[in-house]
Amino acid sequence: MKHKIFGVLASTMIAAILISVQPVYASTQQWSMIDLGTLGGSYSIAYAINENGQVVGESETATGEVHAFLWEQGSMIDLGTLGGSFPFAYALGINDKEQIVGLGIYISDSDPCLSESTGRAFIWENGTMKDLGLGCFSIANNINNRGQIIGESSPGGEGGSGHAFIWEDGTKTDLGTLGGFSSTAFGINNRGQIVGQSQTSSFLYHAFLWQKGKMTDLGTLGGFDSFAYAINANNQVVGSSATTLGPSHAFVWQNGSMTDLGTLGGSYSSARSINDVKQIVGYSGTTSGQLHAFMWKNGRMSDLGTLGGPFSQALDINNHGKIVGYSQTSSGENHAVLWIEK
Repeated sequence: MKHKIFGVLASTMIAAILISVQPVYASTQQWSMIDLGTLGGSYSIAYAINENGQVVGESETATGEVHAFLWEQGSMIDLGTLGGSFPFAYALGINDKEQIVGLGIYISDSDPCLSESTGRAFIWENGTMKDLGLGCFSIANNINNRGQIIGESSPGGEGGSGHAFIWEDGTKTDLGTLGGFSSTAFGINNRGQIVGQSQTSSFLYHAFLWQKGKMTDLGTLGGFDSFAYAINANNQVVGSSATTLGPSHAFVWQNGSMTDLGTLGGSYSSARSINDVKQIVGYSGTTSGQLHAFMWKNGRMSDLGTLGGPFSQALDINNHGKIVGYSQTSSGENHAVLWIEK
């Protein structure tokens, strides 16, 4: 699940800082891995990539703060934060118009939400990061090319259980739930179809598809809970679901049916993104007990490898087959990664 850390606002324009990165390449049999570096700190995570190859995520800075970043053409750009005395920000989605959304954490003595979660959904465009104004708790997980933003916020702006929302032209619409108290929207395509997870009336958590004003329960692979993380232009949905044996597996859902994608030999897997030609990425346990990023296509799951450590996750893929996520390095740090097929 993406970070549920909470948000921020500063009215001044945040100057972009270019951090020069010397790409580090690693190779698997089919894929080249590019280490995107950091903003000066010890770690970074890439969450999303658009069709132009621009990558967004979060990185620790040299001073220990966590800032949103935009990576393009070999350079990592610091997008700053929303300000305040606890300035942290995480870029979670980007569209092809270079509009970026995410989560900022904002704390100040005058903040009316100090007793509540202080996460603020933001949009970054034209060099400025702006709070969407959705109350004490909100997170923006994604944005499509129509500028529709989806995520989670507390109903009425107060703290408490959040609901999935869509934000468009300054107006937020609450997507409701599957009968329970809470829901979160993770993925949206350019047709405005939305996927996520919601609590049901039975207090379980199920993947959902929201379209034409209606939320549909996508079910599970036989277990209790499921998540839906992404949807492509062909109404194909991916995520993870508990199985009848217990551990969650990556799935693809289409035409009313959920298909188990299996694993890399371990007991667990999760699918996080799908492009329009049904290439799916995520992460899976391996036979050696490690957790590795994978690419699934044509019925086969391939291990994308790591930067030398035992861990990697693939979190997004564009229609050119470029994949982003993060991996542990041989020195034990987690770095944002771009995978490119050879």
